[in-house]
Amino acid sequence: MELDRLKSVVRRNRLADGSRCENTAEHSWHLGMAALVFATCATEAVDVGRAVAMALTHDIVEIDAGDTFAYDEGVDGQTKAAREQEAADRLFGLLPPVQGAFLRELWDEYERGDTAEARYVMAIDRMAPMLLNLAEGGTTWREHGITADRVIARNGPHIEGPLPGVWQHALAQLQTIPEL
Repeated sequence: MELDRLKSVVRRNRLADGSRCENTAEHSWHLGMAALVFATCATEAVDVGRAVAMALTHDIVEIDAGDTFAYDEGVDGQTKAAREQEAADRLFGLLPPVQGAFLRELWDEYERGDTAEARYVMAIDRMAPMLLNLAEGGTTWREHGITADRVIARNGPHIEGPLPGVWQHALAQLQTIPEL
C-alpha cells in the first residue's frame, strides 16, 4: 500500500485540459503507455517490456523525496539526488529481496542513463510534461518564468537523440506559444 502514496505527490504541470495539476502516479502511468506507443519511433532498439517497467518505477522515490520541479535551480534541485537515493534505499528495501533488487536495478539503470532503455525512458520522461504544457498552452511555464529557449535547452539534449521525430513535433508546437 506504500505505492498508493504516489497518487498524493502533486507535480507542477497541469493535465492537458488545464483543470488541475498532475500527480506522480498519473505521470508514471502516462510514461508506461508512452513507452509502448513510441518504441517504433526510437533510434535505438529497446526492450519495450523493460522500458515500461522502468517508466513505471523511475519516480517511485517521489513517495519520500517529493517531486522536484524540472526547472528548479534552488535547494530542492541541488538536494534531489541525495533525497532520491535515501528514498530508494527505504522504498525498495520494503519489498522481498528479489523484487526489491529488480526494481532498484531498474531505478539505478534509469538514473545512470547508460542503456538504450534508460535513454528512451529519459526522453519520454522529458517529453511527457513538455507535451502536457504544450497542450494546455504553456501556463505552468509562464507562471514560473520559463522561456522557450530554456525548455529547448533542458529537454532537447534528452529527447532529440532517442526520439528525433517526436522532438521535431514538440519544437513545432512550441512555436505556437508566442508568449514564451
